[in-house]
Amino acid sequence: MTHPTFPRPWTPADGPDGPVAVIGLGYVGLTLAVSLARAGVSVVGVEADPRTRAALRAGTPALFEPGVDELLRSLPADRLTVTDTLAGVTPSAIVICVGTPLDTGTGRPDLRHFTAAAETAAAATTADTLVVVRSTVPVGTTRRVLLPLLRARVDEPLLAFCPERTIQGRALAELASLPQVVGGLDDRSADRARRLFARLTPEQVGTADLETAELVKLACNAHTDLLYGFGNELAMIAEALGVDATEVIAAANLNYPRPDLARPGFVGGSCLTKDPYLLMYSAGTAGYHPTLVAAARAVNEQVPHLVTERVLKALAATGRVPADAKVLVCGMAYKGRPETDDVRGSAATVVADGLRERVRLLAGHDYLVSDTVTAGLGYIPMSLADGLAGADALVLLVDHPRYRAEIDAALLRRTMNRPALVVDVWGDLASSLSGVAEVDYRGLGRG
Repeated sequence: MTHPTFPRPWTPADGPDGPVAVIGLGYVGLTLAVSLARAGVSVVGVEADPRTRAALRAGTPALFEPGVDELLRSLPADRLTVTDTLAGVTPSAIVICVGTPLDTGTGRPDLRHFTAAAETAAAATTADTLVVVRSTVPVGTTRRVLLPLLRARVDEPLLAFCPERTIQGRALAELASLPQVVGGLDDRSADRARRLFARLTPEQVGTADLETAELVKLACNAHTDLLYGFGNELAMIAEALGVDATEVIAAANLNYPRPDLARPGFVGGSCLTKDPYLLMYSAGTAGYHPTLVAAARAVNEQVPHLVTERVLKALAATGRVPADAKVLVCGMAYKGRPETDDVRGSAATVVADGLRERVRLLAGHDYLVSDTVTAGLGYIPMSLADGLAGADALVLLVDHPRYRAEIDAALLRRTMNRPALVVDVWGDLASSLSGVAEVDYRGLGRG
């Protein structure tokens, strides 16, 4: 089946006529809210956390996303209102952007925040209100959870699922450039949703129904997880065979017209660590177990455990007792490029659990993550200089470009105990540290 694309056929005057409410002002909701406000739409942001509300009202968002703080400061005073309720507000559209985590005990989707947001949206809905789900949910959730609440209020609700697919660190640019997938309950709903998102991006892609659009989001992230999973498994194979996976991948990719092999590294974040499970859950409700999706996730979840094991074995191999060692771990956020301060799904938590009770001092550093959050992950926060001073091992969990720019062999020989042990998950420093005297450089996939 060919799904139509909808090049922007509407002018700004085509809507929305009233304010747009965005429920949930985290990474997804806040970037959408400020982008709509920048496009001239009056936005009401609904956020349950009082600290987040206070920060936004002060023009200082509690999260890092390039361009958001500047936008907040430049918007007209009445363009974006931040509140904890929709009482007294009659929105033309309501967009649900709350988190949908996994239950830590069962591994099943935790839809409590989504259900609460759905109830809030339904209570403010009229026959002319478009309700859009942007939260990532198991397939069928929009119809099963939200639609009955809306139908209890109006006979023919306007409802659409329009997934967020931006990457953290480039969210504002991608909101304006990526095609917006639109799945409507009916043609009226799809048309209204396309009109709303035409304010942001010139192209919308229509799907047959709500469920198809829900599956698009899960498919995108599970596919990314799968590609990274193959890179990580290839690294493990190369190590077992005594081959350098980095060389294998570089040689395989050079001028070869097929999808690139991914280099090994940690796969984290709130989406890639969760959405494959939402996809597996969705398939499971229909009686199908997606073996490939599950296998990729299992491979990727091994990586931080492999890092912990590698650090302990390397310390022992260089004659150092782990219990007497100082270890600096760099990269508390789940990724370094594009940079972010988001620690959801970060390898740092797993590595801390594996090392904290087995080394003398476990230090943590990140360019954006606060000392308070770093301590909460299980580390003693330190500057890069203080962390390297007298360290027995340096662990790089992310590929943040500043580490490549600021760490070299001379610095390590001057500050760390020698040989300076470096475990570099992404292999970013291989060209400058591999084979260097008094530096014991180790990465993934180096047999």
